[in-house]
Amino acid sequence: VNMINASIGGTTASASVARLEKQVLIHEPDLVIVCFGLNDVNRELRDYIDALRYIFKRCQEKDIDLILLTPNMLNTYVAEDTPKQYWDYAFKTAEMQNEGRMDEFVYSAVALAKEMNVTVCDCYSKWKKLAETEDTTMMLANRINHPTSEMHKMFADALYELIMGDEECNTASDS
Repeated sequence: VNMINASIGGTTASASVARLEKQVLIHEPDLVIVCFGLNDVNRELRDYIDALRYIFKRCQEKDIDLILLTPNMLNTYVAEDTPKQYWDYAFKTAEMQNEGRMDEFVYSAVALAKEMNVTVCDCYSKWKKLAETEDTTMMLANRINHPTSEMHKMFADALYELIMGDEECNTASDS
């Protein structure tokens, strides 16, 4: 298996459209895993969905298998150990998570994936389930949006289960 990670931290789906051909499709991949949302939530939902639609469409035109990997939750409060220089942003992201903006972005992406017959590995729903009994903000290394190593493993395990045929991960949340 050869893997190319074309992700760029801090970017959005919209910003990534311009580099899709030269950094992804040029390699003629068999599978593309698409995971956006954490940075997109700061922008317009329509731009996010339009960018995902374009990415899905271009991959489908090239007969490339696709997986939409939903992201983790954002912080739900500003933890005491959040770096002080990021407190303003942490308040904003907590508000976006708690008021449903992140849910809206993820569930809209899942709906688009279903509409376009794109496989979904719904890790966001796993995070939401964890949030019922666990402090998910403490599962974020920076206490805002970056998962800890243990939570990155959850994403890897979910993808592995999906690709290897575990039915539990094959269906997206109906939320």
